[in-house]
Amino acid sequence: MISFEKNMKDNTKLFFCVITFFIFTSCTTTSLNHLQKKVGFYVKDTVLYDSNNVPFVMRGVNHMHTWYPNETELALKAIRETGCNTVRIVLSNGIQWQKNDKKSLKKIIDLCKANNLVCVLEVHDTTGTKDEDSLLLAAEYFIEMKDILIGQEDYVIINVANEWPVSSTQISLHVWKNGYAKIIPMLRNEGLAHTIMVDCAGGGQNVECIELFGKDILNSDPLKNVIFSAHLYGKAGGTPEIIKKNISFATDSNLCICVGEFGYKHTDGDIDEEFIVEYCQKEGIGYLAWCWKGNAPPVEYLDIAQSWDGSRLSPDWGYKLINGVNGIRATSKPCSVF
Repeated sequence: MISFEKNMKDNTKLFFCVITFFIFTSCTTTSLNHLQKKVGFYVKDTVLYDSNNVPFVMRGVNHMHTWYPNETELALKAIRETGCNTVRIVLSNGIQWQKNDKKSLKKIIDLCKANNLVCVLEVHDTTGTKDEDSLLLAAEYFIEMKDILIGQEDYVIINVANEWPVSSTQISLHVWKNGYAKIIPMLRNEGLAHTIMVDCAGGGQNVECIELFGKDILNSDPLKNVIFSAHLYGKAGGTPEIIKKNISFATDSNLCICVGEFGYKHTDGDIDEEFIVEYCQKEGIGYLAWCWKGNAPPVEYLDIAQSWDGSRLSPDWGYKLINGVNGIRATSKPCSVF
């Protein structure tokens, strides 16, 4: 009798385990199918496609909205007039700077769409941090904003956290991998089907992390919809050989990459910006230059424009970036969704 009761309990437990697994699997599959139907931009191998299945190559700049919110409308109009097809927007989740709320986020997206600009959104509060909590808080910001973001998959790319983590030690590279492998499923589970942009470790400059762990991060995403972003300053963008090597960490692994930030010089060394734009054009790689305007001393030389309306471009940086042979005006193509 005791044996019979035990067998009944074990069988009942097994039955409920099977049913639970079936329900969980069915829900997960249904949820994934639902997400797949919402995908706008998507990644296949090394190429980013828009929702019309047309390859899309980003040509654009960064704009520091969170510090200059009153200049955003004028700046975006001016950025469009340079021929840019994309703008990367600096946001804050309130940890380091004043939080950008739902109302302001909606306005930014609407302004980008009105100016035919693909909108890359990033939380900048992770800059200079290395703990996983900082990344989780950035992801939670986008989850909080999901009512604004869902439905904008054709126009918005989510660049969760700027330059996280700042460190590039071997331990930090594992933290980078594990952190993104944790937050990407979180975003998907909340219904965010957008292409996710992942900055490289080491403040965006340790591009080797893509070769080491890029596929682990991609495989953590049920949609496999991840583009990596290298920030090519100083030693990461100083010579043609280094630039080609850094890009190849992704392309040789059959992963998608863009240059999310670069300038023409910086505090950590000179940058071969002419080769960056030339090589990106040759290889079909997107780039987003830093930064339209508003850089504080001592890095004000990174201003692309000397006026918010773009009527005056900086001669050593902005004019060449916009009007050079491989610059934005000559190579940018509008996204087909507009």
